[in-house]
Amino acid sequence: MHRQVRSSDGRGTHHHARRGCRPRGDSPLSAAPVEIQPVPQAERPFPARMGPKGAAMWKIVTTTDPKLLGVMYIFTAISFFLIGGLMALLMRAELARPGLQFLSNEQYNQLFTMHGTLMLLFYATPIVFGFANCVLPLQIGAPDVAFPRLNALSYWLYLFGATVATAGFITPGGAADFGWTAYVPLSLAVHSPGVGADLWVMGVAVSGVGTILGAVNMITTVVCLRAPGMTLFRMPIFTWNILVTSILVLEAFPILTAALMGLEVDRHLGGHIYDPATGGPILYQHLFWFFGHPEVYIVAIPFFGIITEILPVFSRKPVFGYTALVYATIAIAALSSAVWAHHMFATGAVLLPFFSLMSFFIAVPTGVKFFNWIGTMWKGHLTFETPMLWSLGFVTTFLFGGLSGVLLASPPLDFHITDTYFIVAHFHYVLFGTIVFATFGGIYFWFPKFTGRFLDERLGRLHFWTTFLGFHTTFLVQHWLGAEGMPRRYADYLPADGFTTLNTISTIGSFILGFSMITFVWNVFKSYRYGQVVTADDPWGYGNSLEWATSSPPPRHNFYELPRIRSERPAFELHYPHMIERMRAESHTGWGSAGRSHAAALTEAPAAGPQESNRADESDAE
Repeated sequence: MHRQVRSSDGRGTHHHARRGCRPRGDSPLSAAPVEIQPVPQAERPFPARMGPKGAAMWKIVTTTDPKLLGVMYIFTAISFFLIGGLMALLMRAELARPGLQFLSNEQYNQLFTMHGTLMLLFYATPIVFGFANCVLPLQIGAPDVAFPRLNALSYWLYLFGATVATAGFITPGGAADFGWTAYVPLSLAVHSPGVGADLWVMGVAVSGVGTILGAVNMITTVVCLRAPGMTLFRMPIFTWNILVTSILVLEAFPILTAALMGLEVDRHLGGHIYDPATGGPILYQHLFWFFGHPEVYIVAIPFFGIITEILPVFSRKPVFGYTALVYATIAIAALSSAVWAHHMFATGAVLLPFFSLMSFFIAVPTGVKFFNWIGTMWKGHLTFETPMLWSLGFVTTFLFGGLSGVLLASPPLDFHITDTYFIVAHFHYVLFGTIVFATFGGIYFWFPKFTGRFLDERLGRLHFWTTFLGFHTTFLVQHWLGAEGMPRRYADYLPADGFTTLNTISTIGSFILGFSMITFVWNVFKSYRYGQVVTADDPWGYGNSLEWATSSPPPRHNFYELPRIRSERPAFELHYPHMIERMRAESHTGWGSAGRSHAAALTEAPAAGPQESNRADESDAE
């Protein structure tokens, strides 16, 4: 299509109607240059829609993407965590004052049973595999996990088992009420005849099978799918910890499944496996705690790894004592299988000197980790973004729990305070201090990587401080309650016992803790839709492992290209190649002149294409 226009000299010329075409015969040099202004890219006010109705649900049900499965694990585990927290608030409200009794004794027993089950088995353990699915393949440079369909099956077994166990609340007799440890003979059919108890046993067993399959997948992924150059001692600490944890799962969870199957046989088939006449209750305790104490480290070791990933980034330093941290993790895992009977000191049926000594020994590699965490921060350029706050809260809280655990390793002290609120306080300091603080630290740390948006920093700080203050207000005073003799698992107490003031303080703290979770949920919802958009592969600026060398969020296959892997800090070396020689000199790994010459050679090697948008100011890096 042409149109005719009149020129200044009166002659008509034909111009193309389409924009950008010059009149025929004009010289390219005769046209004045046109300046093209860049058009700013508008940020989406909310994420793009998924597509037609049902597409999102179909994607969730059929996915084998480990990143999406990891998010599903984390979302489900946090949901069970919130439900378990509501149960805890009901129990704390019951104990605020003596004689309230708005819960019956049976309801109280059901609540503390399901609270412990949800928190430890349906929150703490599965969220480990949530972080592992999201982060581990990225950290080792793998495009996927080794067995994608088995990975999906693991999640659905967990969800199905957890739902079955929790469904006891809708049965006529209510949920299981024999405690999360399910000690016999209380958990036998004579004393706990309801359907809710059977649902608990089978639900926990099915969920445990999903955990076992997930561990097989993670071990195979780490062994077989590491990128070229990713040797074992170049793996990030988090990946090391997931590997060790998965080995522990293969050791411990089959024991739990066998113990629960034996319990179900006793309940309905007359197996007499746990017959009190033949020492069955002690047999059950040995089986349960041979699972139970490695389980404490199954849910602790991965979160040690999360903290070890966060501290170097916000200290602007490499992790102090990488090799020592790896061997400390292996030592903790090995010793965790030799200390199970310290839960049974009061039975009089275990060898006290051996298990007491082993319980003291396991504090040594844990102390090595504390030393290395402090060494990582020592003389670092610390910044206190929200992930760093959660990490410092973890270090503080877990230190309290570890020290009280050393006290419990002594049989004379243990005899006095076993089954009191001192144990409740210690247990929550160890597990809440480890799992919950590190969980939120990891979520605030990796949320920008997997969603492309930052969580709100002000809401994050409010979330941290309300959690920190609420937690210590709730559980610190429980040490004193236990020392004064208040038994655990009691639904009421007398005014003359003298427990009222401390219980009231503890209840106030628990509701502060509950409020903090509302802050977190609102922060995630708000930031996912309207949060600050991430514009760099490494939004924190000083990431070390490979997940910070790909886009935010990563593609389905994780990487378009991989940097050279020549240390345990490939992403940092990609973004700061000029720092390699100095890092080698200050790494405290015993590099001599040969190491320095090798570092110089690495410095002269061509960089793997660092993106300028990811570089921080050189003066900040130094």
